[in-house]
Amino acid sequence: MSIRVVVADDQELVRSGFSMILEAQQDIEVVAEAGNGAEAVDAVRRHTPDVLLLDIRMPVMDGLEAARRVCAQSGCKVVMLTTFDLDEYVYDALYAGASGFLLKDVRRDDLVHAVRVVAGGDSLLAPTITRRLVADIVRRRREEAATGATPDRLDVLTAREVETLRMLARGLSNAEIATTLFVSEHTVKTHVSNVLSKLGLRDRVQAVICAYETGLVAPGAS
Repeated sequence: MSIRVVVADDQELVRSGFSMILEAQQDIEVVAEAGNGAEAVDAVRRHTPDVLLLDIRMPVMDGLEAARRVCAQSGCKVVMLTTFDLDEYVYDALYAGASGFLLKDVRRDDLVHAVRVVAGGDSLLAPTITRRLVADIVRRRREEAATGATPDRLDVLTAREVETLRMLARGLSNAEIATTLFVSEHTVKTHVSNVLSKLGLRDRVQAVICAYETGLVAPGAS
C-alpha cells in the first residue's frame, strides 16, 4: 500500500521537485500539491494523505497555522520544510503538532527516508537533537507560563511503560530500547503505543516533550 503525500510550498519549482522525487518511489504517491497553507489544509481534507510536507513561510495561511489545523482535524503526519535553520521554527513546528522538521536543501534520499519514517509513526529528530531541543523547549515554555503538566499524569502508566517513555526521551530507538530491556522490538512498539494512548499523545515527539514537562527526564540528562 502506497504512502499518500501532499506537498505544500509556495515556490512551484520546489514543490514540483519534491513531488518528482517522491513519485519516483514505488511505495509513495503524491496525491496533491498546494501553493499556500489554506490550500494545504483543504488538500488534506479532500485527499486524506498519510503525510503532509509543509513549508513554514507561505501566503494566505502560514505553515504553522496550517499544521495546527491539520494535526487537530486529521491523523495526517506533518513534516515542516524551511530554508531557515532557526530554533524558534523547530519549537513552533513541534508545538503545532508536527512530527518532523527538514531544511529545503535536504538530500534526495533523506527526503524519501523522512516521509517513510513519519508515515511509520516515528519522528525525524536525531537523538542528540531531540535531547537539546526538548530541553530548550521546556525551559522556554516554563519561563513563559506554567504548562499545567504534573508528574501525576504518569500514574496511568505501568512501570515498564514509564521506563520506555524515559528511554524515548533520551533518544533511544525501538531497537535500542529492546536491547536495553531484553525484550523484542514488537514488545517495545506495544509499550510505545500504550504510552501514546494512555497519555493522549499524538506521536513520539509529543511523548518526549511530555517526559521533560513532567520531570521524568531532566534537561541535560544523558
